Amino acid sequence: MIQKAQLVSLNAVSYLAPNWMQHYQAIARSISQTLHCEIQLLASDHDPLDDLRDRQIDLAFICGLPFIRNDRIAPGQLRAIAAPVMQADRYQNCPVYFSDVIVRADSPFYRFSDLANSTVCYNDPGSNSGYYLLRYRLLQERSTHFFRQAVQSGSHQTSIRWVIERKADCAAIDSTVLEQELRVFPKLADQIRIVESSDPCPMPPIVVSQQLGEDLIDRIQTALLQPDAELKAAMARMNVSRYAAVTTQYYDAIAKIYDTVINSRFSQL
Repeated sequence: MIQKAQLVSLNAVSYLAPNWMQHYQAIARSISQTLHCEIQLLASDHDPLDDLRDRQIDLAFICGLPFIRNDRIAPGQLRAIAAPVMQADRYQNCPVYFSDVIVRADSPFYRFSDLANSTVCYNDPGSNSGYYLLRYRLLQERSTHFFRQAVQSGSHQTSIRWVIERKADCAAIDSTVLEQELRVFPKLADQIRIVESSDPCPMPPIVVSQQLGEDLIDRIQTALLQPDAELKAAMARMNVSRYAAVTTQYYDAIAKIYDTVINSRFSQL
């Protein structure tokens, strides 16, 4: 484990949407000041499961699904310590998010069932919000060929544009990513509609390597749960009301959804 006196720098990586990257940079600065060390934060476009296997990562911002899948491959390698709680009433002061199924504002689709035989786009086949929660929803339709076509966009932001540009009819978008995109580009609100939202799902966690040791992990978690002025300001800009302490076990709900999906023939995009 890393000893306090030996700590010089930490490697941090974000596997989440680029429109939250400035917020993660603010978190990295806050933790850096708390630990009196340098934090090198990078945005990765690699599969998290491959990246976590091949690299030493001390801190990560990651979707709950690859986190849980990695924990099955390398139990205890990473520990979830905190997750953001959004301000909006729909989040009910809990560290959760939703998968919002969007369509063009002028489209003829008003219910999920209307989307049969349409074209759907998704950000990544490893994504919980953009892919697996959508497949989980298809279990209710009990159809092996619900969508006419499914295409990968590469990111939630691209999926939003593809729907607007008629390259796809619909997409499932992480609600916190969608809300941030609408804050940055408010005119998008007139071009899309949400036809359905998933049940609340555990928010993507901030995770740390167990190799850091209990003292450093506790200090990182405290920096999140008791934010300094700079981090509070960054949280306010993203409509984050607070950070909540979470554990790895909190993400068991995502694991159950994943297992259900991969074992069903009624969930194929």
